[in-house]
Amino acid sequence: MGRQKELVNRCGEMLHIRYRLLRQALAECLGTLILVMFGCGSVAQVVLSRGTHGGFLTINLAFGFAVTLAILVAGQVSGAHLNPAVTFAMCFLAREPWIKLPIYTLAQTLGAFLGAGIVFGLYYDAIWGFANNELIVSGPNGTAGIFATYPSGHLDMVNGFFDQDRPALVVGTHRLSTPGFHRWRLRVPAHDWLPPGAAPTLHRGREREAGSREAQGTDLSGQQPSHCSLS
Repeated sequence: MGRQKELVNRCGEMLHIRYRLLRQALAECLGTLILVMFGCGSVAQVVLSRGTHGGFLTINLAFGFAVTLAILVAGQVSGAHLNPAVTFAMCFLAREPWIKLPIYTLAQTLGAFLGAGIVFGLYYDAIWGFANNELIVSGPNGTAGIFATYPSGHLDMVNGFFDQDRPALVVGTHRLSTPGFHRWRLRVPAHDWLPPGAAPTLHRGREREAGSREAQGTDLSGQQPSHCSLS
């Protein structure tokens, strides 16, 4: 047993990557691979079965599971950005150095293509046989939508832009306007179920303010805590 443990420790030391930025880039690559593999895999299952083996709900559940798993895998190492837009926002807000933007973007893009390649390989025969050995972008026999979104023929560029960016606007507005949940997490540390990487980034200033107020003997509501006296 002792030899096995020693061998495992030696292997771990040999395989350990000493460059932190490289570890973070590999974590982003792996996290994005997981996200695309599970997410697009669920879409392929629904599309290629023509809705008989899943539906809209299963796709959403699969993407939610994929994001959660990707955060758990990469969050401790890189923060699990999983998207160049997230990395750009973190750099713009001075949460991350700008040197990470091109490196993370390259790693995330590589991970996305690897994840899509795994899905394509797993469903290779089904994709080619879906439209009689043709690869079609849209229509009832289209398979390109498994891996990306494509505008319909009636959709112009302006509406297509807002159609893709509206969810991001809703999420961003929600994050900026609801600090209550994050303050609740400060009051109840045992309920901090969010893994590293999923933690909010836009309310750190409020958290620091709350921490300084607690250090001065006040709670988050601005009231002095009550003390019991035995005398």
